[in-house]
Amino acid sequence: MPKVYTDKNVYQAALERYDFIFREFDNLYFSVSGGKDSSVMWQLALKKAKEYNKKIDMLFIDLEAQYKATINHITELIDDESINKVYWVCLPLNLRNAVSILQPKWICWDKKDKDKWVRSMPKNKWVINESNCEWKWFKPGMEFEEFIILFAKWYSEQHGKTAAGIGIRSDESLNRFRTIVSERKEQYKNKSWTTRVKGNGKVYNVYNFYPLYDWTVEDIWGCVSKLDLKFNFIYELMYKNGLSLHEQRLCQPYGDDQRNGLDQFRALESETWEKVLCRVNGVNFGNIYARTSLLGNIKSEKPDNITWEQYTVYLLESIGLYAPELEDHYYRKIKTFMKWWEEKENVSVCQYRDTEDPKLESQKKIASWRRLARAIEKNDFWMKRLSFSSTKSDIQKLNELKKKYKKILGDGKYGKDLRKWDEKN
Repeated sequence: MPKVYTDKNVYQAALERYDFIFREFDNLYFSVSGGKDSSVMWQLALKKAKEYNKKIDMLFIDLEAQYKATINHITELIDDESINKVYWVCLPLNLRNAVSILQPKWICWDKKDKDKWVRSMPKNKWVINESNCEWKWFKPGMEFEEFIILFAKWYSEQHGKTAAGIGIRSDESLNRFRTIVSERKEQYKNKSWTTRVKGNGKVYNVYNFYPLYDWTVEDIWGCVSKLDLKFNFIYELMYKNGLSLHEQRLCQPYGDDQRNGLDQFRALESETWEKVLCRVNGVNFGNIYARTSLLGNIKSEKPDNITWEQYTVYLLESIGLYAPELEDHYYRKIKTFMKWWEEKENVSVCQYRDTEDPKLESQKKIASWRRLARAIEKNDFWMKRLSFSSTKSDIQKLNELKKKYKKILGDGKYGKDLRKWDEKN
């Protein structure tokens, strides 16, 4: 592995961190997702546990809509004598759905949607679900981030001073880098790769530690190769499907990062794709337009091989798969738009060009298929780009949609007028 210190490489530095943690803490658990980083972290921890004759615990939060390969990998990781307990969590947690404007959240393992579950409830002895959960602090629909904090709090209350292993690397994102280098956090004995856990303004007797924080992705795979470690086979499929080592990610499929490569799920595990497709509102929509402005970007990425007219129809039909009310709303607006141009300007639909002068389009002085497509693509609910303004019927329809889908606006990335309306309602 490449040298990053004057007298040791990152592997040797990581082993020293493990030695420090195993000497300082008797109670250790490791958060494992089945991804490459947490997998390597866990397997190195098991080796150290044997050296120190200690038992360690694993926290695995099963998000339901996951690759079969990930579940298979977790299953093989928990077959070891140095394991004390595995917390295989299959509880209804509230998760981000970044691929839908109508269902910005979804709840994994929700009993109400049991017929749509991507997988059946696991049956191994470690599984914690609603039927056997004894945690009084847990509430169905709890946010994922809140669960992590409360689990750490509960664990330390049961066992005492605790170290929680987290398999993140600082080179993966700026936020992760900040987690490591922050000068405001409380460290354990001045170790920069540790962070005391806080929540609700309180500090807990738990310290997260990041043994692989300075590793690169090449270090991870080099370790897997040289030590013959187990790995999630989904990465092999990702590589064969054209993703570089730096592009490979493994998290819940509907999150903000994952929406950029949601189409990979269909390519890698096609037998699971249909269930993933039907599980959450907007998944296929996200798969088709995951890299377009419909999900937040400004620039349109209409395929070059179709016209703007075809693209308009494609957008409407895609919306209709998962939000037929929204499709109907846009369809009625467009129909009114076309009728106005025919009656007032004597321009029939068959006379629309695919594109017109961009300045005239932006000034709303001419009709074109690009103007129609961009209005849909921008989530322009009022259809202001087609010269409409909000009406009482529009507001009523939006209220109905908001009531049905809980929260139509997601995290507020859409139009400022719609954001203002959402804040008032």
